[in-house]
Amino acid sequence: MDRTRRAILEAARELVAADGSGPSVGDIARKAGVSRLTVYSHFGSRGAVLGAIASPPPDAGALDLRTFFERSCLAWAGNPALFRNLHVEGTTDAPRRLAEQLAAADRLRPGCSLKEAEDVVAALSTFAVFDRLHKDGRRSAAAVTEILIRLAGGILA
Repeated sequence: MDRTRRAILEAARELVAADGSGPSVGDIARKAGVSRLTVYSHFGSRGAVLGAIASPPPDAGALDLRTFFERSCLAWAGNPALFRNLHVEGTTDAPRRLAEQLAAADRLRPGCSLKEAEDVVAALSTFAVFDRLHKDGRRSAAAVTEILIRLAGGILA
């Protein structure tokens, strides 16, 4: 990731964590020391900037349910105030890919459709669910991951 993109993302994180109202592209640009055009050039829209800090993209390589939950929980545990202030739904295709992998490996319970599996993974992988289970750090990210895996297993397999 280049320096300018990192500066834009860091500025957006700081502004959202401090304010919560969702900064404008102008606010982000000023904080990052770049022009609004630069922000648009790198991300295309304010929503894309907020989306980039809301859900760090999973690696394109082998992604399994446990790894997906672990990475999400670790990212969220690192700055829960930021994610509480973000009101952006993830637009990642990871839940769909994970549901497809589970179906291909014949690891879905009989009668569980691909759409149902995708919806369960998407619901369990939201910050709101993590935040509820994390309880302001009283449960570790690893403990939350284990709960999410058990929930997913109970519903899907």
